[in-house]
Amino acid sequence: VQLQASGGGLVQAGAALNLSCAASGTFISISRMGWYRQPPGKQRDLVATITSGGSTNYESAVKGRFTISRDNAKNTVYLQMNSLKPEDTAVYYCNAEGLRSRSGDNYYSFDVWGQGTLVTVSS
Repeated sequence: VQLQASGGGLVQAGAALNLSCAASGTFISISRMGWYRQPPGKQRDLVATITSGGSTNYESAVKGRFTISRDNAKNTVYLQMNSLKPEDTAVYYCNAEGLRSRSGDNYYSFDVWGQGTLVTVSS
């Protein structure tokens, strides 16, 4: 399973960006997809996640500004980022967890990351 993220860039504070991340390869289903970010010199942290049923979870700092969504038919997750702030500057990574294959009673899962896309917000 591979993830391809896109949509990052350089914007001014207050602007909006939309990130997308498409999963490809061979798998049975994707249960949870999400976005994480790693600011310069800091650790990677959760931004938002969404289940196959549409349940979402957000980091408190982005609630009300960011919206995560997914298109299950396209195996794609999106992150609409509005009212961007300089502190949102980071490399954004997408993540997907799911079921890769099944053999009898054995289930094989996957947990993969995209390559990261840089979002820079200037003040």
